[in-house]
Amino acid sequence: MSDTEDIIEEYEEEDKVSENEEGEEEPEEDGENEEQEEESRPKPKLFMPNLIPLKIPDGEKVDFDDIHRKRMEKDLTELQTLIEVHFESRKKEEEELQALTERMEKRRAERAEQLRIRNEREKERQARVAEERARKEEEENRKRAEDDVRKKKAFSNMLHFGGYLQKTERKVGKKQTEREKKKMILTERKTPLNIGNMNEDKLRTEAQHLFNRIYELEAEKYDHQATFKKQKYEINVLRNRVSDHQKL
Repeated sequence: MSDTEDIIEEYEEEDKVSENEEGEEEPEEDGENEEQEEESRPKPKLFMPNLIPLKIPDGEKVDFDDIHRKRMEKDLTELQTLIEVHFESRKKEEEELQALTERMEKRRAERAEQLRIRNEREKERQARVAEERARKEEEENRKRAEDDVRKKKAFSNMLHFGGYLQKTERKVGKKQTEREKKKMILTERKTPLNIGNMNEDKLRTEAQHLFNRIYELEAEKYDHQATFKKQKYEINVLRNRVSDHQKL
């Protein structure tokens, strides 16, 4: 508050004090009759302070419009400050909300990307499993087909060998040969099949057993033939070496 405003307030307070004192003197005038009756009594002396008129400093004029204008400017400045603080707070809240929204969007995008990668890996895994299953099935089918071919070949060789033995027997007749001895040995080793009392399952089992035995024999025959061919080749090589050595 300026010095001019302080002087004005002091002047107004002194005016109020003067009015109160004048209001107190009016009841004294109304009681003049009572005072005349009490003239014999000594009257107390009243002390009236000397009122000093308010002096305004020289060279300074009280401008109420200027005071009002300054007060309005002060209020306007405070209002503008409040408005700026409000907008700054509002702007900060909007920025925080925007940052939060961006973080949520980023997190949602990251989760979507992770889910996409997980789905792709799962599809690749399922594809590998299906491919491995198909490869195993193909391998099993191939082995089964090879086994069937091998069994058919062994059975065909067995039939061919049996026919060959029959032809040899017809040619040789009753002459005792090594093959006849072999046949006799095989006949002695051969056991009769008692299939009269067998049901269908037992017959199937017995047939499978005989087939497996024939397959084993054919495999042994193939091994013996391979060994015989190898030994024959080695004998021919040795003969050629001996012949070449004798020529030297």
